[in-house]
Amino acid sequence: MKYCTTLIAVRNMEKSLQFYKDLFQQEVTLDLGWNKALSCGLALQEHFDRLAEFPADTMHFRSNTMELYFETEDFDGFMALLDTFPEVERLHEAQTFPWLQRGIRIYDPDGHLIEVSESMYSVVCKLFEKGKSVEETAELIQHPLSVVQTWYDEFIRDRK
Repeated sequence: MKYCTTLIAVRNMEKSLQFYKDLFQQEVTLDLGWNKALSCGLALQEHFDRLAEFPADTMHFRSNTMELYFETEDFDGFMALLDTFPEVERLHEAQTFPWLQRGIRIYDPDGHLIEVSESMYSVVCKLFEKGKSVEETAELIQHPLSVVQTWYDEFIRDRK
């Protein structure tokens, strides 16, 4: 068995599709009308109640029981883009988490929670550039030493 995709119910396909295109640079890779697969692997499903054959009034949007997670190498650039969409509701403003990663949580048009954070590789590169050792970095970002060592090796390769 293999995991294939995450499908989220949407009330208005065009509005949701535009949201994911504008903020996340997603393209439709498969268009099945009420169902559209996006380049990140996410699927948007309009009229999910009809497809799954359950009453529409049992649909619970904005449940805050899961989130979609995106990472970016350019968090500041994403925040500048997000600022051009004042209608996008934010759960909280951008913050720095205890493991030094910056992130923000927002809602899509249907109330699905989305976290956008800078990639951890970006975080460690900034620390390496400041002269932090692998051991210091692992402690600061609360990640296993072996993972940080792999990132350090990649960081060194990228600088050559």
